[in-house]
Amino acid sequence: MPVYSFEALQADDGKTRKGVIEADTARSARAQLREQALVPLAVEAVDDNAALLSRPLGQGRAFSPAELTVWTRQLAALIGAGLPLERALSALADEAEVDAQRNLVASLRAEVNAGATLARAMARHPRQFSPVFTAVIAAGEQGGHLGQVLESLADDLEARQALAAKLMGAALYPAIVTVVAIVIVVFLVSYVVPQVAEVFASTKHALPLLTRAMLGISAFVRQWGWWLLGLCILGGIGMRLALQNPALRQRFDAAWLRLPLAGRLARGYNTARFASTLAMLAGAGVPILRSLQAAAETLNNQALRADAEDALALVREGAPLATALAQKKRFPGLLAMFARLGEQTGQLPTMLQRAANQIAGEVQRRALQLATVLEPLLIVLMGLVVMLIVLAVMLPIMQLNQWVK
Repeated sequence: MPVYSFEALQADDGKTRKGVIEADTARSARAQLREQALVPLAVEAVDDNAALLSRPLGQGRAFSPAELTVWTRQLAALIGAGLPLERALSALADEAEVDAQRNLVASLRAEVNAGATLARAMARHPRQFSPVFTAVIAAGEQGGHLGQVLESLADDLEARQALAAKLMGAALYPAIVTVVAIVIVVFLVSYVVPQVAEVFASTKHALPLLTRAMLGISAFVRQWGWWLLGLCILGGIGMRLALQNPALRQRFDAAWLRLPLAGRLARGYNTARFASTLAMLAGAGVPILRSLQAAAETLNNQALRADAEDALALVREGAPLATALAQKKRFPGLLAMFARLGEQTGQLPTMLQRAANQIAGEVQRRALQLATVLEPLLIVLMGLVVMLIVLAVMLPIMQLNQWVK
């Protein structure tokens, strides 16, 4: 049944009310609104029968990652309480505060009412729901435990966001200190140092070596600073365009993994996501080959993704999952070890989730340790640079005092 968004006035108090309603035609929608003591101001079709769910609603995402997690948990709670899927979606559509979310959920509800599964309805919105998301939903519907699968999916989304937030928090303070230091140094070198140089320009005495070096740096920054900034921006754009080449991107990501600190963090973060997704899909009853393919698509590092796809090929040929993962040295050995234990005990999803938790915890500890070390180092480095600039300014003044004496 088509879905219409409406704006109407409440007859009792004259307040404006917005929402969505299902009706055969716009005229029927207006009639339903009048039956509810509402005066329709505007009624517009959200989708029609021919194009229902065939295109994403809006240009951007209706749900942010955090909002999608909350929405998934709300849907899990409603279904777990015994509410039919159609009524649960209807309740979530009525509670939505954003039009894009309300329209999206109303469209899902309309498709479910038409006989489609929830996974099929979500698959029509690839910008809103990832393939992993829809694969887990499909497995839950096929197994008859959609509520439990939705709860597990919400837990996985929360854990992934928590890991990303902790990594971002660990990197935020050093990044701020670095930016502030660069701004201060550029200001001192390009403005303060030249002002001091003008004071001593009339003297015939030679300036100290540190002062002359700082004046040379100042002249270079003032003359070529904007060109260097533009060159850096163009270089960044060029690198971004170049990395769109799959082969070059894979070599770059492989080189990134070989870095001593950043490489280990990137490998751990991607492996934790891979193991967590694989555990969730396997626990939901998704076949292992399909689970591996979906989990590989969650990897941001193309080198690790290539290894995951190679492991998928080995599993397809009959190799155990642990053996396939052990042959790919970019994945931590811990992942293959837990996979082997899971295959031997028949608890593969549980063991993979334990591996994901352990690797994610190690990534968090390393990130926090790195941030703890970087923070004082950056402050000390900034202090040294500022001290050199201050000395370059003060040395001529001290010399001038000696000349006067």
